[in-house]
Amino acid sequence: MAKSARVLYEFTAEAGNNELSVKEGETLTVTNKVKIALNPTWVTYSTMSVFVLFVACVFSKVKTLFCFYHLQASNGNDPWSTWNSNNNWPSNPEGTQTGKSAADPWNSQMQAHPQAYQGPGKNMVCLTLILHMGEVGPVWLYPESQLDCVVADPKKGSKMYGLKSYIEYQITPNTTNRPVNHRYKHFDWLYERLLDKFGSAIPIPSLPDKQVTGRFEEEFIKMRMERLQGWMIRMCRHPVISCSDVFQLFLTYKDEKDWKMGKRKAEKDETVGVMIFTTIEPEAPDLDLLEVEQKCEQFSRFTKAMDDGVKEILTVGHEHWKRCTGPLPKEYQRIGKAFQNLSSVFTSSGYQGEATLTDALTEAGKTYEEIARMFAEQPKKDLHFLMENNNEYKGLLGCFPDTIGVHKAAIEKVKEGDKLVAASKITSQEKGAMAKRVSTMSYALQAEMNHFHSNRIYDYNRVMQLYLEEQVKFYETIAAKLRQAHSQFTTM
Repeated sequence: MAKSARVLYEFTAEAGNNELSVKEGETLTVTNKVKIALNPTWVTYSTMSVFVLFVACVFSKVKTLFCFYHLQASNGNDPWSTWNSNNNWPSNPEGTQTGKSAADPWNSQMQAHPQAYQGPGKNMVCLTLILHMGEVGPVWLYPESQLDCVVADPKKGSKMYGLKSYIEYQITPNTTNRPVNHRYKHFDWLYERLLDKFGSAIPIPSLPDKQVTGRFEEEFIKMRMERLQGWMIRMCRHPVISCSDVFQLFLTYKDEKDWKMGKRKAEKDETVGVMIFTTIEPEAPDLDLLEVEQKCEQFSRFTKAMDDGVKEILTVGHEHWKRCTGPLPKEYQRIGKAFQNLSSVFTSSGYQGEATLTDALTEAGKTYEEIARMFAEQPKKDLHFLMENNNEYKGLLGCFPDTIGVHKAAIEKVKEGDKLVAASKITSQEKGAMAKRVSTMSYALQAEMNHFHSNRIYDYNRVMQLYLEEQVKFYETIAAKLRQAHSQFTTM
């Protein structure tokens, strides 16, 4: 069934560009659902100047806004351009390590249409990211089906006639079930692109560390593959990242030519840093900044406390792992050896009626030696997954100070707005536009908080269930072995 949309701004097509002229107030019938209902993408236009056009369409009860921006070469009139992450924010806002001082990101001289963003750059049109109000507050619009992928089958490859070697991993998404191959440096490229594009709004956890030596050892390859799998699953779960062009390219490129073209396109993307907020459309009124600031402060305190708790788990876990693989097995081995030595002593007595006892002592000794081996192997079956989960969250929590720092800096600028209005440096309307932009940032931050909390609850439920199930099986196995050893002994 075709959908209708009302034109809000006039647009005159240029001859030969396959464009459609429309007038304000006209009603358009949208028939091609498949093409425009796909994930947000960039579309290239040959013209350097396109008038603003907003068309609202409804497909499958999902509201999607298509923003055709006024596109020009840099003219200094971009109300978001001074927020570019390469040259803005006051030096090192709280919790950040990347903040750099620069010109005022709320330039009082900007002259822009109050509803038109004059960016993000040459020949680009952007589809917006939708936020809506859920039961817990602002949330991202999640896709109907969950993206997932499997990282597997590492293989050693080489180039330059064998002078340079590398490990290539096979990644298979559930959307195509068609594997693609990537090296670690491709994962690193993806991380940099995601951080560049979404890092101001969405915490992007770091990849597993690079390694100079031992890169081709089996144990290292297995560990890296497992950590890359965990990182990819976390990215797949995020509704914004999983639907982004660059992430879809990484999972679904068709051939080497397609991969290289997609890389070039992603590297030219100008909607990076705080410019990502221009693509976010909240489906709710502007937020109260005081209330937002309080929630932001509460979340900041929570993430700091959780970071401390996660580090404590990691410290205790490492100590327990060392104990399970070192002193503890040795203690059980010594107990087992002592029982077997005692059995040998009893055997040397020459007494005819103690064979049952000596055999039982020998079996008891062997049981304790087996328990020693079990303790040495057990951390890989349960503690390993608990530690990996906490390692992931340690990295993720380390990203939030930067994200929150960007938000706090923006709020401070809005607070300065009253002074600027009083000094006639900006108008009340311009101050209102500033507040509206920060409200959009606040919606994104709260959506990210809620995404974090929902994932945290799921992840810790899952990993604790796994850990305790394995612990139960472990101690039940030990109990069964001890019962078996116990049954070998008889009383007169």
